[in-house]
Amino acid sequence: MTRPRRWTTAVLDIQVSGGWAVVHSTQGFLLDGNGVMFPREWLKRQDLPLLSEHGIGHFDGEPVYLLVLKHPVDVEGCTWQGLRQFMLEGDFDVYRKLGYAAQIGTWAREHRFCGSCGQAMQQVPGERAMYCEHCDLRHYPRISPSMIVLITRGDEILLARSPRFVPGVYSTLAGFAEPGESAEDCVRREVMEEVQLEVKNIQYMGSQCWPFPHSMMLGFHAEYAGGEIVPQLDEIEDARWFDINDLPPLPAHRSIARYLIDLYLARRSGTAEPVLPG
Repeated sequence: MTRPRRWTTAVLDIQVSGGWAVVHSTQGFLLDGNGVMFPREWLKRQDLPLLSEHGIGHFDGEPVYLLVLKHPVDVEGCTWQGLRQFMLEGDFDVYRKLGYAAQIGTWAREHRFCGSCGQAMQQVPGERAMYCEHCDLRHYPRISPSMIVLITRGDEILLARSPRFVPGVYSTLAGFAEPGESAEDCVRREVMEEVQLEVKNIQYMGSQCWPFPHSMMLGFHAEYAGGEIVPQLDEIEDARWFDINDLPPLPAHRSIARYLIDLYLARRSGTAEPVLPG
């Protein structure tokens, strides 16, 4: 039996030498024939346009660091690959590690300067924070709560297409929470905005980190309560009811959207329920 690969997050001291490192830029992660982890000291000898460095945790007990680049560069024998491709094709434990790294890299790139006074910010040793000495202000990595919901009507489920989706794929509805509203309020508002439907019996089903770039997806199931489908212009190019025995191409199995769909199908058929990837 293969031993599970374990990834744990931690704020590591970047002054310590050694360990492994992953490299992040606006084009994704650096990759060669051996994967995405490189000997850290070897990377530091390369001519990389380094923006910042962060100790992000341990993978199989080994320390891992993140090198954030100012811009992507060509490295002999290497290519760049986006995070979504790792999610669809790669080792899920590696994807979890890279998802976390991508969020830290995005946060570091977006918080080089204080949003209050504009002065350069500094990393806080031993803490995942950027600090402005002038304002005595700390900025931590941002997590944006959002909802994703499967709406059902007996043996029918509501699925929709965004213009940004892979051609042919339909998925559940989703949207970001607004200040002052609960997650359930967000479900009702987003469903009304996107397809003009009312829902009832909203039930929380689980959550998933969604690092595109820094969301926490709160998954729900809701039942149809009334209305006719009217897709929101510029957001939804098509939305319709699908019979559970005649479904279109669906999202990737590792996504919470697919989990919500598969869970409902399993409960309707009495088969084993899927497990939400953590």
